[in-house]
Amino acid sequence: MIDFSPLHRRQMRLNEFAQARQITQTDLIPATTDMIDTMLALTADIADADVVFVPEDADAEDPYAENPDEARIGWTLGHVIAHATASSEECCAHAATLARGVAVCGRNRYEVPWQEIRTAATLRRRLEESRRMRLAYLQAWPLQPHFEITYAPYKSPQNCITRVLAGLFHDDSHLAQIREVARQARAHRQS
Repeated sequence: MIDFSPLHRRQMRLNEFAQARQITQTDLIPATTDMIDTMLALTADIADADVVFVPEDADAEDPYAENPDEARIGWTLGHVIAHATASSEECCAHAATLARGVAVCGRNRYEVPWQEIRTAATLRRRLEESRRMRLAYLQAWPLQPHFEITYAPYKSPQNCITRVLAGLFHDDSHLAQIREVARQARAHRQS
């Protein structure tokens, strides 16, 4: 696993992080596999009821919630996984486009409706599907990627390497949440 601590502590920007660690496309493939494996490990012993369990989360705030009643509730495991995988898949799609020398002109994000992830098997299938899609995007790069082509979804431009890293960093930022929701769900089921 890539240690994203300097980014979480805001000691570095994503571009600096990638350059300091000399991250390549070759590094991103096992990093992607490691991330999915970690998410699978964190949810390895969950039951179907755990997937839809609504946890206590005092910090819950989703300004993009389709239903205003859901804006301040804790995210289920299905919700966290649907969100995290969608973001990383978008980043990998962007990266493949950038690597081919084509500009990215905006968002192209699709999130599986989290309400459809209701069983442990469905959650695991979503993670495995995401792994397959992300790795396929990483394999779609040309032999000579266009590192100079960037996309700036936020304040700093991202090239094909940093775009994939952005998705992995986003995944990493949800690992503690996955761990906590699974813990609460197991405790609730056992009580």
